[in-house]
Amino acid sequence: MNKAVSGFSKLSKEDKINWIASEFFSNPKEAISVIKQYWNQDDKLQQLHDEFIENTITNFYLPMGIAPNFLVNGKYFTIPMVIEESSVVAAAAKSAKYWSTRGGFTATVLNSEKIGQVHFFYKGDVEKLATFFTKIKSKFFANTESITKNMQKRGGGILDIELRNKTKELDHYYQLHVTFETKDSMGANFINSCLEQLAITLKEEAQHFDSFSKEEKDIQVIMSILSNYVPNCIVRAEVSCKVEDLTDKNIQNPQEFAEKFVQAVKIAQIEPFRAVTHNKGIMNGIDAVVLATGNDFRAVEAGVHAYASRNGQYSSLSNATIEKGIFTFWMEIPLALGTVGGLTSLHPMVKMALEILGKPSSHQLMQLVAVTGLAQNFAALRSLTTTGIQEGHMKMHLNNILNQYHASPEERKIITTHFQNNIVSHAAVVELIESLRK
Repeated sequence: MNKAVSGFSKLSKEDKINWIASEFFSNPKEAISVIKQYWNQDDKLQQLHDEFIENTITNFYLPMGIAPNFLVNGKYFTIPMVIEESSVVAAAAKSAKYWSTRGGFTATVLNSEKIGQVHFFYKGDVEKLATFFTKIKSKFFANTESITKNMQKRGGGILDIELRNKTKELDHYYQLHVTFETKDSMGANFINSCLEQLAITLKEEAQHFDSFSKEEKDIQVIMSILSNYVPNCIVRAEVSCKVEDLTDKNIQNPQEFAEKFVQAVKIAQIEPFRAVTHNKGIMNGIDAVVLATGNDFRAVEAGVHAYASRNGQYSSLSNATIEKGIFTFWMEIPLALGTVGGLTSLHPMVKMALEILGKPSSHQLMQLVAVTGLAQNFAALRSLTTTGIQEGHMKMHLNNILNQYHASPEERKIITTHFQNNIVSHAAVVELIESLRK
């Protein structure tokens, strides 16, 4: 039975496990055995994993798969993907192979600015605040020099600082809206350190600004934090070919397929219920590579979905057209990613993933992540507009059902053969298992 516990964080790892096992499981010894089964045999490596987060008891594994044959900007890449959902890696690989014979993917980073904000309240004359900001703007840069100097050597740093008046939305509310370039680093710690120094400078300089009254000098900083909404950190991914080249075993009429595909995208552009699922398919590919490369997939998800709503209604991230016999499918998406810092230098599998990708820069990683999302979206829409999504997905999901019912090697062989020519459903698989066991 669940109950409160005091001082859990101070317990040793062994004591944490013993408490969990005794409180939540009818067979504590078995629970402890399962927990320890997922420990790494290398003690140093296990300690490394334990220290990524707090209150660790074990590791939670996700499969890492490979999608080869991605032709991107004229060069082949093999994409590592970490995900638990059946058919995602297969779909990405299938799309990559398909487009590798039709010119491949093109990808371009359009911009790579990131955003941070100092949120503060000021009760006073707006024009005085604007004058004050203009006067001390250079001090913001000077006072963050110790933080930004190494980033500046790599071509990054603070690009600009704006004063934004948000009092129409909330009384007395203003922002320092700061744009950053963080080069190959995702830059969260760098940005937040800069913002906190900017907040200190803002408050200190206000005390010495003669035009401010006593009340106006009392600027109240609410918080200083980066934003995961990065509408100016955009990468474009695209595929294009003649409509007549859109052929495979399930596409007998390329023109009809292309038109249906374009209409499917248009539906996702105007119907939020469809758009959410449409974009979720894109994120299947994006999140899998973001995870594999040690980046923050929650930040990416939040920023991407905000971007999909930027025009006032949630809409498709991707676009498709047919013009003069040419089919074009593309996407512009915000991706703030890094290839240095964080887990990139700590997690052994992240290091390996980046090696597989050829040790990319942050811009190159943005491109590879974006094309994987586009490939995933193409695979889903191709299935939806031809055979339907479930045929391929359920065949990939068959193994999960067989594992769930602990199918023997003989049962697996019979069941797999049976469903080569029959529709896979959970009920049908279970029925066949039960009939075999009778």
